[in-house]
Amino acid sequence: MKSIVCLHSLTPDQIGQIGQAAPGFDLIVKNKKDVSAEQIQNAEVILGWSKTIAEEALREYSKLKWVQTWSAGVDTLPLERLRDKGVLLTSASGVHAIPISESIIGMMLSFSRQLHMAVRHQLKKEWKSDLAVPGLGTLGEISGKTLVIVGVGEIGRETARLAKAFGLRVIGVRRSDKPEPHVDRMYKMDNLHEALGQGDYIVNILPLTAETRHMFNAAAWNAAKKGAYFINVGRGPTVDTASLINALNSGRLSGAGLDVFEEEPLPAEHPLWEMEQVIITPHVAGSNDRYAERVIDIFADNLKAYVQGQKPPRNLVDYGRMY
Repeated sequence: MKSIVCLHSLTPDQIGQIGQAAPGFDLIVKNKKDVSAEQIQNAEVILGWSKTIAEEALREYSKLKWVQTWSAGVDTLPLERLRDKGVLLTSASGVHAIPISESIIGMMLSFSRQLHMAVRHQLKKEWKSDLAVPGLGTLGEISGKTLVIVGVGEIGRETARLAKAFGLRVIGVRRSDKPEPHVDRMYKMDNLHEALGQGDYIVNILPLTAETRHMFNAAAWNAAKKGAYFINVGRGPTVDTASLINALNSGRLSGAGLDVFEEEPLPAEHPLWEMEQVIITPHVAGSNDRYAERVIDIFADNLKAYVQGQKPPRNLVDYGRMY
């Protein structure tokens, strides 16, 4: 019998959902430590991924034909080996739109209302009505400001929708300049620096590719509007961290909200920890209590097509673009 190996916990309802989509498949639900080499080698479909299963899954004689990741990003997977083996790869892109967009708005509000400084004073039991970071102004508001979203996909669209409700002007940047309902103006990636020069808040939602690595560098900060806030919920290596720290120290940027980093976990001795104008979250912007539910919805839709001999319709990764 053909088999599906899932490396993540599932509820009985989710198991039933997969069973209805692929009644002719045996579903094996085990974590990466308990699944056997034989089960991986015989799996036609793998839901999730781990470095620990890579060698068995990619052996010449393994039966693997399709991997559905549990994550939106695929840059940590062995893309060349999967491509060379002819494996279909689909991501969980789209599951993060609501939690990440809410995290973005939360960081923007925190900077505007200096909530991150209020928490620091609270921990010290200090009553300070002047919450502003020295040299970076006073309490403000996001209404009337301009938000630049770099990488307008599912997350960017939802962020733009929320931003309009707060009265922001929204500029988008992506490969295509095709208009979006809540984006006032869309730029192509070639015009990134022109767009950055208009943003009071700059949000990076780019995937990691050869083209996007260190795209946010000294030249980008110099092109950005002086005093802008930068928020990164895309991929850590799309940012040159050393140049980011320089931009923050010089006042070129007023602050940074960072959920992802070039090195994770961020080392305890890293200077970003000590910077008052920086908000750090440990790569959790996309986490929430509905994550698994949304992944399984994507997987079930793809699975229904797959068992009928069709390519998965949702989030099929283009190996050339790496997303």
